[in-house]
Amino acid sequence: MVENDRRYVALGARLRSVPEVITLGVRPTFLDYSKEERTLILEASVILFPTINYAQYLFTMGKKIFPSLETHLYADDKIKQTNLFQMLGIPHPRTRIYYPRHWSEILEDFDFPFIAKIPRNSGRGRGVFLIRNKTELESYSHLSKIAYIQEYLSHDRDLRVVLVNYDPILAYWRKVAPGNFRANLAQGAGIDLECIPAEAIALAKDAALRCGFDDVGLDLINCAGRWQLIEANTKYGRKALAACGMDIREITREKLLSGEIADCDRVKVYF
Repeated sequence: MVENDRRYVALGARLRSVPEVITLGVRPTFLDYSKEERTLILEASVILFPTINYAQYLFTMGKKIFPSLETHLYADDKIKQTNLFQMLGIPHPRTRIYYPRHWSEILEDFDFPFIAKIPRNSGRGRGVFLIRNKTELESYSHLSKIAYIQEYLSHDRDLRVVLVNYDPILAYWRKVAPGNFRANLAQGAGIDLECIPAEAIALAKDAALRCGFDDVGLDLINCAGRWQLIEANTKYGRKALAACGMDIREITREKLLSGEIADCDRVKVYF
């Protein structure tokens, strides 16, 4: 049990089986919680996994939350992530966004082949296309009202770095399956834990801190000797963690009970 019999409060289900955490669930409005539950939320030192439904409200009230508001706001939105990476000067493949009236400019800016993505809510490698000709570009145009176009970096693997509370807990290569160009495990990629480069881990941690992503899987590619951050995944899979005998709930629990999550301030950590 936590010191002084203190219990932690969560809304989302990630820590439902953790005995020191009271998981209340996510209700449509605050008044849908009982009086006792509302008191728990308002008096808690940190609210865990509030989900986007409540993260913004709690942050506005000055409540500490985990994951951070930034982690919630940029989740599953490649356009927001790309703009953030560009503004922060984080190495990122050349990427442009085109709205319908400007789609004709794509072939002025990019040569075949290039990558086209569904910019929002497309994880696990779904919604990522290798565009090699005008016919494939035309097919993509029917799938998304906004074109997210990115230079194609030839690679046979990328590196996934999982960070919890800005701490890299696991890094592994995702080796592209034969006949595919995507390195997602859901697309048949393999896991390789050998020879993980320290400079890539350093870039991932630096990017996580600067972006405020404290519970995230970052994907990086090395092209021509230069590491680049492809995207951030706040709903990172558990397959590799399980393969390495790691339990994300237990890792989060240990960081919670040690005080790391409640005490961490990324501004102090970074600066």
